[in-house]
Amino acid sequence: FRSIRETHMIRNLLLGVAALGLMSTAAMAAAAGDAAAGQTIFQARCAACHTVTADGAPGFTGPNLHGVMGRKSGTGMGFPYSDAMKSAGITWDAEKVKTYLAGPPQLVPGGKMAFVGPTDPDDVNNVIAYLTSLK
Repeated sequence: FRSIRETHMIRNLLLGVAALGLMSTAAMAAAAGDAAAGQTIFQARCAACHTVTADGAPGFTGPNLHGVMGRKSGTGMGFPYSDAMKSAGITWDAEKVKTYLAGPPQLVPGGKMAFVGPTDPDDVNNVIAYLTSLK
């Protein structure tokens, strides 16, 4: 038989584990972002340089970002990437894009992109969700 104290400890432990699971799920959902909101941010902050149409031409000063998630750095068609970007060896995923948007020259010294992307974490997650949706 368990004492009342042991029963309460077990109950509290189970409640704590359940709460962590819910917080984890909420954090993952928040990190996933909102693709529709990301499209709006992309249009306002990124579309001057980048395009996102399937099999489309690159933008005025940046590559086409359609299908960028999972792609190797410096491999998009039709854009004259810097040697630094070509040799960076990056496979674009959410974490790499976050790092890159926070400071392109820090991740790829010698790259062409000098513009720092959105700084609000929600905006960044939303842009990433939008880019992820472009397959």
